[in-house]
Amino acid sequence: MSSEKNEKQIGRSPLQKFLDFWKNLFYAAIAALLIKTFLIETSRVPTGSMEQTIMVGDFLFVNKFIYGASTPRNIPFTNIVLPYYQLPAISEPKKGDIFVFEYPGNRDEIAPVDVVSYVKRCVAEPGDTLEIKNKVVYVNGKELHRPAHIQYLMPQILPKSYTRPDIFPKGSGWNKDQYGPLVMPKKGDIVKLTTENIEIYRTLINRNYKKEVVKVSNGKIYIDGNETDEYEIPQDYYFGMGDNRDDSSDSRYWGFVPREKVVGEALMIYWSWNPEIPFSNFFKLLGSTRFNRIAKIVH
Repeated sequence: MSSEKNEKQIGRSPLQKFLDFWKNLFYAAIAALLIKTFLIETSRVPTGSMEQTIMVGDFLFVNKFIYGASTPRNIPFTNIVLPYYQLPAISEPKKGDIFVFEYPGNRDEIAPVDVVSYVKRCVAEPGDTLEIKNKVVYVNGKELHRPAHIQYLMPQILPKSYTRPDIFPKGSGWNKDQYGPLVMPKKGDIVKLTTENIEIYRTLINRNYKKEVVKVSNGKIYIDGNETDEYEIPQDYYFGMGDNRDDSSDSRYWGFVPREKVVGEALMIYWSWNPEIPFSNFFKLLGSTRFNRIAKIVH
């Protein structure tokens, strides 16, 4: 049987062999596309916000299937957003998960300038109440488990009297070490809107309308021209923070992570090297490979 197969292969013309090559390459490309679309995504870590858990120069495999894989959300290497279809999730993000999501934008932006992926640790789920006291995170009144590689680059603790104008929400009077309490919006909840809390929900509402619709005038709140004192939360929201707590651009600065932006859970480091070495010096860059980090499960 095998000899007959070999004879058939030998008897094939160069054109047939050429077509077979491209056919096999096409099938391999389709298989790779399906795996990338529905199972595993790759992500490069450009900042040190998760060090030492995840380091700059690490390349990650991201489990897309667990939170509900989706078709491509944008054209690769562009900011062109595509309509997408998402499969049902096996599980929802939980406190302690390291999740990957599309950056929702700066605190007061309706849409981000660039499509970029962020990697943070989920520290609060929909419905949770989060508070940070003297750098320590509390959720629903209990201290949150501290990650094994958590680090603080600034030993001093900012007092409550020290306010940061760039903290979310606008005008809160909080800082990165003294924060909250803040309740995570949960799908279906109807929140009472007041002039005191409107900044918590302003950007969230504007983003859902995809335009600026929230106005405050004479002590009254208007959404898309209609006076109201309540709003129904359309989806779940999460709070993400970096393990490198004093050097992390996270939810403390730009706000909630919408469920629709969650891509997957960080799974494993498949490659790691020194990103400070330019790619033009490839052999030196290759020599900087951190073999002790390859195949490391992140948690």
